[in-house]
Amino acid sequence: MDVSLTLWAVTIAGLCVLIAVDFLIGRKPHDVSVKEAGIWTVVWIALAGLFGLSLLLYGGGQPAGEFFAGFITEKSLSVDNLFVFVLIMGKFAVPSQYQQRVLLVGVLIALLLRAVFIAAGAAIIASFAWVFYIFGAFLIYTAWKLIKEARADEGADEDAAFEENKLLKIAERRLGVADRYHGTKLFIQENGKRIMTPMLVVMLAIGTTDVLFALDSIPAIFGLTQDPYIVFTANAFALMGLRQLYFLIGGLLKKLVHLSYGLSVILGFIGVKLVLHALHESGVHVPEIGIPFSLGFIVLVLAITTVTSLRASKKALVDA
Repeated sequence: MDVSLTLWAVTIAGLCVLIAVDFLIGRKPHDVSVKEAGIWTVVWIALAGLFGLSLLLYGGGQPAGEFFAGFITEKSLSVDNLFVFVLIMGKFAVPSQYQQRVLLVGVLIALLLRAVFIAAGAAIIASFAWVFYIFGAFLIYTAWKLIKEARADEGADEDAAFEENKLLKIAERRLGVADRYHGTKLFIQENGKRIMTPMLVVMLAIGTTDVLFALDSIPAIFGLTQDPYIVFTANAFALMGLRQLYFLIGGLLKKLVHLSYGLSVILGFIGVKLVLHALHESGVHVPEIGIPFSLGFIVLVLAITTVTSLRASKKALVDA
């Protein structure tokens, strides 16, 4: 797509307005009900759908297909991220009424950091076509690693524990952290010293942890489209509805026992697609996988994964 600076500015401004509205709606700390989460999840998905339709009208079927394939892939990978978010919330003992504020700011941090990743990825791809080989190989390796981790988790009896990254630990040592939550405050004065509250720490944990997941998701979406505009907007819409999705399917997460297998198949598929594309760019006559097939394949894998997961969970419940 030929995207002008004006369209970029309008898009970013529109996303900022949506974020502001989301912030105003959730500005008062409260426990999010399933009904509230469900309504806003539908709203965010509808907004993504409308944006995809606008791409169809503005740029044709190719950009729209790339957006929907990218959005569904990023959304699916984001659902897998929710498992870690649950662990983070538990580790920091975040009161239920503050969890939505943590997720809102944490996801915003993640979106800003991902924008940097996307810009860097687009610049590298524009200059070095061979990077597709690296992206493809990395995704195939990640797919294999996901399967290994899923098998290991099946035999684990204890819940996994979240471990803070080194940068976060350094910040806690240097700045200090209060021993309890102080509402939604990020900093407080204690003994004449300005220190962080657990609220800020958990926000940073959510945001920076998501960046680690971006190491998988950014190469994955570049395997579906090389258009930075579509990559950015697909990531934005996938992330911005994540807060509501957390509260909507929080109890369902443990039932999606085959999700990692489904994601590994998708990542492996996109990895192969990237390698084929790299070979094609190098002048080798190989078949390329089109967006309509990619979109259909991703949706089919997710549908099968969801059905088999729910059946397996139901069977395990009956056997217990």
